[in-house]
Amino acid sequence: MKQDLRVTLVQADQVWENKQANFSNYERLLANESNTDLILLPEMFNTGFSMNASVLAEKMEDSISISWLKGLAKTKNAAVYTSLIIEEEGQFFNRGLFVEPSGEFHIYDKRKTFGLAGEDKVFASGKNVKRVQFRGWNIQLQICYDLRFGEIAFNEMNTETGEANYDLLLYVANWPERRIQHWKNILPARSIENQCYVAAVNRVGKDHSELDYSGDSAILDLHGNRLVEIVDEEKIETITLSYTELEEWRGKLPFLKDRAL
Repeated sequence: MKQDLRVTLVQADQVWENKQANFSNYERLLANESNTDLILLPEMFNTGFSMNASVLAEKMEDSISISWLKGLAKTKNAAVYTSLIIEEEGQFFNRGLFVEPSGEFHIYDKRKTFGLAGEDKVFASGKNVKRVQFRGWNIQLQICYDLRFGEIAFNEMNTETGEANYDLLLYVANWPERRIQHWKNILPARSIENQCYVAAVNRVGKDHSELDYSGDSAILDLHGNRLVEIVDEEKIETITLSYTELEEWRGKLPFLKDRAL
């Protein structure tokens, strides 16, 4: 039987394009968190949602931000998932990093770049689904605007293993308050249609354009129920996800199995 998984949402106000200030703020928020398996930080955790990629981008081989993430994962003995601006082969990516305590990491490039903000003009789109296995759980990685496109979060039962392709769907975001109702409505849809837990972290505060962010970070069960929610404040929340409960409900309601028929 797979063990339970403790997941921590870090809802933070991001300091615009100031990496060291953001590192310090996350360290402050996480100072008393010592018992978790997985930590989620908002999208572009170290800069805010900036299109200033030519100035802010880092390369994978000498990234100060990846080094910091590795240090956090090791110190907390937990995986960390977030995104940051990476330059590779002459292109910029809004790149998701899932960093394990060992220092091993997994890459997910945001597939749906946000045209309204001009992200599609600056960043190359990712092409691939990314799932990782961590502490017995199958986890799929997503970033912000990906949430609107249910087809790229499609879950189904693996007929060979008898397990779902993933158990937990992760979103890290900079989702503004003016469209927060969309965020709040789509998250439960993703959990219900894919019979999975969803953990989604968003920022709070104002960005450089005075755009407001209310957070509304949440963790949802496979029925779309919010197990925890954080609104309008800097705060962390940690909750334990039960694989036993997930498995029991998938057995009672075999929607993923029926999808394959």
